[in-house]
Amino acid sequence: MAELLSKDEFRKQLEEAIKGNHSQKAAFTEAWATGKLAREHFARWAENHYHYVGPFADYLAYIYAHTPEKYTEAKDFTLQNMYEEELAADRHTDLLIRFAETCGTTRERVEDPNNMAPTTLGLQSWCYSIAMRENFVVATAALVVGLESQVPDIYRKQTPILREKYGFDDEQIEFFDLHIVSDEIHGERGYKIVLECADTVELQQKCLEVVRTGAKMRRMYMDGLYNTYVAKDLETVQS
Repeated sequence: MAELLSKDEFRKQLEEAIKGNHSQKAAFTEAWATGKLAREHFARWAENHYHYVGPFADYLAYIYAHTPEKYTEAKDFTLQNMYEEELAADRHTDLLIRFAETCGTTRERVEDPNNMAPTTLGLQSWCYSIAMRENFVVATAALVVGLESQVPDIYRKQTPILREKYGFDDEQIEFFDLHIVSDEIHGERGYKIVLECADTVELQQKCLEVVRTGAKMRRMYMDGLYNTYVAKDLETVQS
């Protein structure tokens, strides 16, 4: 029978739940980081990524609504995260669209859900489902720990090549630089909330399960992008 984990052990297990399916190791990330992609591949990524991260404030709004008043710190964090997505300085989706347009696509194509791969729709739907249906602690574990906390490691791997090989300037790739910093902070605060508020064996186990599933869902999304937009092009180049 499972026992209540100490915070240190719980954190360790949460991190382990991500490791095996961390999107930093995905084929799409590797192809990006090693300079094998063309700008048109970045455009297809942006057209998909918009429909995953674009509704992030919506996901968070459901979590906020389901968080009891006594969890003041958790509510404050969720509200601040929503504010940063939509209102602080530039909207994050506008920064993403700026990058997309630099890669040769248009705002209209990015915003059109018909340009999503099925695996992108799967990830988006999973995020909505978790945010709407689960306990706020479980939902925070899924979306902030399982998904958002991965971003800094992914973008640190992808961003240098955008400057060094592809010649993007700081304004064009602000989306990535911003999220390396902001999502590291969000991830740590997410961990803190989960460690403090998942105070039963059942909640701890559900958090571990949903973080593991979240990592798999994001990896499925990344593999979907690679298989749909990249694999055939790289096979042609290699042959």
